[in-house]
Amino acid sequence: MLPTLLIALALSMDAFSVASGVCVSKLSLAHALRASLSFGLFQFAMPVAGWLLGETFRAYIQGLDHWIAFGLLAIVGGRMVAEAIGRREPAACPDDEKGKTDIRDPKTLLVLSVATSIDALAVGLSYSVVGTPILEPAAVIGIVTFVVCLVGTEFGKRIGARFERWASLAGGLVLIGIGARILIEHLSEGI
Repeated sequence: MLPTLLIALALSMDAFSVASGVCVSKLSLAHALRASLSFGLFQFAMPVAGWLLGETFRAYIQGLDHWIAFGLLAIVGGRMVAEAIGRREPAACPDDEKGKTDIRDPKTLLVLSVATSIDALAVGLSYSVVGTPILEPAAVIGIVTFVVCLVGTEFGKRIGARFERWASLAGGLVLIGIGARILIEHLSEGI
């Protein structure tokens, strides 16, 4: 369960970055709940979609499944680490909110929800290739993302800018570590 929780926290960091970076002065609790629910639902659905995709060709790649899982997690984690290292510290929210992303707009929220959950698709695929059931991990990923985003929308102006970079870095390292663990476990089975 701990690896699933760590994966969930790592995957929720992109959505947290968006939620905590919201500079909308009149973001109601209803809007925060709707945004968090949207991020959580997509973070639940994408691993399931990735898993289903992986199930269609798992039989063909069984000998390489641990390498594929490691590769997918390393790529996703590596991208998160690279983005965290290259990211500048954001400034505090300006008084003028022009040009800011407004998650109160349903179309914008939909686009952001899909964009922040693409990594979860790859993780679902990695679960499939190693033969791990997906519903429980996907539910954990969705619930954790919902909670993390709700906290992010509420406290984003105060804590989001401070911890966003480090949370993304930690999330990426966790995904790489879990991928390495999968690879080592499968390689050691042959010894």
